Amino acid sequence: MWWNFVARTSEEITDARTAWQSATRFGDVHGYDGERLSAPDLPPGPLKARGRER
Repeated sequence: MWWNFVARTSEEITDARTAWQSATRFGDVHGYDGERLSAPDLPPGPLKARGRER
């Protein structure tokens, strides 16, 4: 999970951010009057999975 995206790999997060920024994959929020929020820059290097604890 990073920002508003949940994915299995760092590459999927990068793809989701790109799709968000270009408004190609995610729809609009109906009733929201402001500008589309920009996703923050990705941190340098690949994202790491946190693992699963029970």
